[in-house]
Amino acid sequence: MSAEYIEAFTQLLEKIKDTYMPEELSCVKKAYEYAYKAHDGQFRLSGEPYIIHPVAVACILADTGMDFQSLCAALLHDVVEDTPVTAQQINDLFGTDVAELVDGVTKLGKIPLSTKEEQQAENVRKMFLAMSRDIRVIIIKLADRVHNMRTLQYMSDFKRREKAKETLEIYARIAHRLGIRSFKEELEDLAIGYLDPTAYAEISQKLDALNGKHDNFLHNIIESIEGRVKKNVPDVTIQGRIKSVHGIFRKVYMQGKNFDEIYDIYAVRLIVNSVFDCYNCLGIIHDMYKPIPGRFKDYISTPKPNMYQSLHTTVISNDGTPFEVQIRTWEMHRTAEYGIAAHWKYKLGQGSTAKIEERLTWIRQLLESSNDAEDVEEIVRTIKSDLAPDEVYVFTPKGDVINLPMGATVIDFAYAIHSQVGHKMTGAKVDGRIVSLDYEVKTGEIIDILTSSQPGKGPSRDWLKIVVTSSARAKIRNWFKKERRDENIVEGRTELEREFRRSGIRLDEKEMLDFLQKIAERQHLKNPEELYATIGYGGLSIAKLMPRIKDDYSKYIKERNGAQEEAVVAVAKKTRVTDGVIVEGIDNCLVKFSHCCDPLPGDEIIGFITRGHGVSIHKRNCPNVPKNIDGCAEPERWLKAYWADKLPEGFRATLSITCMNRVGMLAGISGQLANLHVMIHSVGMKQSTDIRTVMYLTISVNSSEHLSGVMEKLKRLDGVLSVERTVQ
Repeated sequence: MSAEYIEAFTQLLEKIKDTYMPEELSCVKKAYEYAYKAHDGQFRLSGEPYIIHPVAVACILADTGMDFQSLCAALLHDVVEDTPVTAQQINDLFGTDVAELVDGVTKLGKIPLSTKEEQQAENVRKMFLAMSRDIRVIIIKLADRVHNMRTLQYMSDFKRREKAKETLEIYARIAHRLGIRSFKEELEDLAIGYLDPTAYAEISQKLDALNGKHDNFLHNIIESIEGRVKKNVPDVTIQGRIKSVHGIFRKVYMQGKNFDEIYDIYAVRLIVNSVFDCYNCLGIIHDMYKPIPGRFKDYISTPKPNMYQSLHTTVISNDGTPFEVQIRTWEMHRTAEYGIAAHWKYKLGQGSTAKIEERLTWIRQLLESSNDAEDVEEIVRTIKSDLAPDEVYVFTPKGDVINLPMGATVIDFAYAIHSQVGHKMTGAKVDGRIVSLDYEVKTGEIIDILTSSQPGKGPSRDWLKIVVTSSARAKIRNWFKKERRDENIVEGRTELEREFRRSGIRLDEKEMLDFLQKIAERQHLKNPEELYATIGYGGLSIAKLMPRIKDDYSKYIKERNGAQEEAVVAVAKKTRVTDGVIVEGIDNCLVKFSHCCDPLPGDEIIGFITRGHGVSIHKRNCPNVPKNIDGCAEPERWLKAYWADKLPEGFRATLSITCMNRVGMLAGISGQLANLHVMIHSVGMKQSTDIRTVMYLTISVNSSEHLSGVMEKLKRLDGVLSVERTVQ
């Protein structure tokens, strides 16, 4: 039975029926029917049939004018991930192009990764890799994210914020770099609505309050401009727009401006046929309205990295309201609205491939930088920093324009020119004056890098803390990686050993080598030496490694001690009970009484598995016994123990006797013990004052009760001040 055509898909067919050839329409229908059957029985969180989502994504792509293969891939993009269908089946039915597009969009959810951060980084890196082969992958992915953001209200609050943050930091920035304005602005506005709903509502209310004023103001301005411009440039189209919520949010809440200080809430756009007409219109606008100083930008002569071109100027209307004017040609307009997607929508023809290659350069650079990153956080940070929406435009002394992200330093500028310029840099001049190496460049500045011809000159490790671009960071690390290997090994070893000492990680030489080998292999390194070198040149952050290393060390110690304990128990089972103690869980084990507390029958006791000496018996209130066994470092080594019914005679105990310092005192004490039939094993004396002496006697008793009786008898002797049980 053929799949049912839902209303949304019927609308999609209506959109594309005049654009696609019959065989292309047939392929789109086939993709829909296949996805409809594959997702049968699956539902979204909203309760709608799952097929609604891929159809909505395909509709968004149709609005941007994408080709039929992109629509097929959009309809099938969740089939491999969420159903039993395989990539090979997609390839067999729809061809290699569609299969590769689907694979590029498919997330890595089925591949086990250790952390959520690693999964996000790998997803994004795979997406960029697919982008470098076929840019349509990211356009499909962006359309997918747009629809997911439109329906985000059905997710939990935590998931909504998580998705919105990822959208703002990665996907909206990608849309910006690709020049797809409609995707960028919608993703930003939807994300802010979930990340800061209060601010979003406040801005929306202010815009709604001005709604009537907006329409009247823009209508009057457009009418006025049209009357003047068409006398000189007859073929001109004039449009009006209101700034997006996110655009206002960035200026009010991130840049600290008042709502009234935003000069480009209103914007008027003039679209003409030639570059000559653009500058002609600019002159007319400046003649009609007073321009605001410092608010003119010429993106025609200096295009943005996403190839955006336009003239921007902010002027003040006759009633004192500031507004922005954008002037561009129709080709510039198509690029501004649809970005890279304009290639498919308008069939740019000759030279279009070269233009696409030019726009994809930044993707390849970003991939190279993320490949050089050694940890997951670095990969994500690399992607986010390189996709930063704010940029500055600075000049070399020869007049070449260099685009850098906001916050970039003169070191970033040096490495943007060439690796060797960065490596040999000794200083920099900005507009003719010397500046520090951490100076942040600003649009319009002329920067001259000072270099050294001295052999062996190279960057400083401190530069890694200064630069903001991933390409500069990667080039600095590569220099240290290649030129300073021996130094890196020493530096890395020293740093790692220092952290090991701080963390109490101690192993003998062989154990340490084995331990480090496992750490190195987890970081995809061959041996500990490579691990040292990578830490030394900054490829791995020791602060990020240590938490995992500490966990590994604890597991390693437990495994090692477990093996030793098994050996102890095996030996203990061959030994006779001679000391009247039963250790729970072990029969006939070798026991010894700890001298730190000298336990006696009657005392509450506990056993501790020692390394090679059986089980050591302690009093439960011994200072060396943890108060909370379950919460200690090695709870498995502590065992329950108690006294046997039949006890051997003669447990040793040591008494501390404080008495008067006089003749015959020792004889009186030893005589009393003889009367009690108590054997003395050793005697020690210490004079505390001229009139007092402390005697230490080790005696044999049968139990703690027996010892208490002996102590009471000794306390009654004339001249004895106190009697206490102590340890040797």
